[in-house]
Amino acid sequence: MFEIHKAILSESKIVAELFIRMWADHNLEELQQEFEGGISSDESVIFLVYSGELPVAVAQCRLRNDYVEGTASSPVGYLEGIYVDEEYRKQGIAKALCEACENWAKEKGCEEFASDCELSNEISLEFHLGIGFDEANRIICFTKKISNYERGTK
Repeated sequence: MFEIHKAILSESKIVAELFIRMWADHNLEELQQEFEGGISSDESVIFLVYSGELPVAVAQCRLRNDYVEGTASSPVGYLEGIYVDEEYRKQGIAKALCEACENWAKEKGCEEFASDCELSNEISLEFHLGIGFDEANRIICFTKKISNYERGTK
């Protein structure tokens, strides 16, 4: 049996340790600091799932007040990230986490809930569609450096 609850400040390292398994290019300490802020904020929530004493899954949701692709209201509950340890997948944990995030967003007055994934992440796309999300758009983002390495030189 699994237990889902809102993360508390003392669990910020556990949250970071779970998310770094998905976001391996991040720094653990920086993630922990970021999640401490998220746990302490009224604009964010993090849910943890335990199997007994073992943390096995996590989800973060925030309120977004800026434009969210495909939505018409504000704020929008936004699923920022969700991770389930591989051996615990396909058991409804991610769906339960999303439902907890959606309920939190409703409590915060949201009428819409949104998320995103990389274009190449077919597993995430299948998951989102499978739990009731509709695809809103596909984009490719671009960046371009327009400043020089040394100020004032070309």
